[in-house]
Amino acid sequence: MEADTRACAAYVALRLISGKQSSSVYDYSQGRHVSIGGTISESNINVYDYSRSAHFGGSGSGGRFNLYDYGHSHHVSLEINGNQYKGYDYGSSSHFSGTVNGHSTALYDYGHGTHFNYSV
Repeated sequence: MEADTRACAAYVALRLISGKQSSSVYDYSQGRHVSIGGTISESNINVYDYSRSAHFGGSGSGGRFNLYDYGHSHHVSLEINGNQYKGYDYGSSSHFSGTVNGHSTALYDYGHGTHFNYSV
């Protein structure tokens, strides 16, 4: 996954699972806050990544979302189950997964074969 797509996916998962409102996500691999904001509900995701001037969002039900990364022009699937999530990035053709603990998560990117840490 691209770093900015990964940050958006982590931000959405963190907000959905933790319920915390936030206007950014801290990306430990980049050592900076990524400015992202918008509305997130059980059926609709509509956020904007100010760092790259791109929308990220879509709709879903039952914890399953079909999202679109307008910055990279590809779909991203996301499934929430309790405090865990998993998905697929169609741009890189790779899976990702993670667990939310409080206001942080370690997202495992199967394409890169490593964990990336985020917090809101």
